[in-house]
Amino acid sequence: MAEKQNAWDEATLVAGDSLLKLGISTCPNDTFIYQNLIEGKVKTPCPISVEFADVQTLNEKVLKGELDMAKISCAVYPLVKDKYSVLSSGGAMGYGCGPLLLSSAGGDFDAEAPVYLPGENTTAAKLFKFWRSHTDIKYMRFDELYRNLCEKKIKQGVAIHENRFTWKRDGLHLIADLGAFWEQKLNVPVPLGCAVIKKELGEELAKQMDLCVQESLRLAWERPEPITDFIRELAQIEDDEVILQHIRMFVNEYSIKLAQISWFDCVK
Repeated sequence: MAEKQNAWDEATLVAGDSLLKLGISTCPNDTFIYQNLIEGKVKTPCPISVEFADVQTLNEKVLKGELDMAKISCAVYPLVKDKYSVLSSGGAMGYGCGPLLLSSAGGDFDAEAPVYLPGENTTAAKLFKFWRSHTDIKYMRFDELYRNLCEKKIKQGVAIHENRFTWKRDGLHLIADLGAFWEQKLNVPVPLGCAVIKKELGEELAKQMDLCVQESLRLAWERPEPITDFIRELAQIEDDEVILQHIRMFVNEYSIKLAQISWFDCVK
């Protein structure tokens, strides 16, 4: 998707301030949290360019060091923690919000059929492997995966984002709630995503950007209408009720102050 740049006047850019490359997804929880920052309603310490991408693409870009700051899967953080620090705000964590293993054919898991996951480094992939060992795993972008489930081109796969709320109406069947399984086994919230920033940019910039994200979220919480045209235009579904459900599920107290995410370090 095209990049956007937040509101900085031309004179400031000419003055030599470095451009911070931020990457987030188009999902309503991310756009809800970061909209005010992106649109310049929160003054950032330096100008920002924003790239929108699916979570697996963001994970891959951070693994390559291509983004200065990004929202990534918590599952990939152990692989990048030497170069990136976790911000306390801007992430996604909670109870009752994990990915779902769905079937287009029935409610039973088919051990002989492949399972499609929305990216090798996603939290969804990690949670599926925590639920069950399976040798036939394939990867597909989350929206293509769900569409193929609905069209019965694939038998079973893990749904994330907006599709967590639409599977019943689309005639799919629940095999397992992977987040609920995680919670039952470990008695901790599901660490879905976190915001990270390059360590080489320094602790002071990291602290300032953390405060900027917090302020962006506070402003979003304060407005009377949670859903904006900005959020609608980027969402993968044209249904305000689903968008609102998405925001309410994934934006919570952990979005402004993240809890521990290092549980994945000890989960194979």
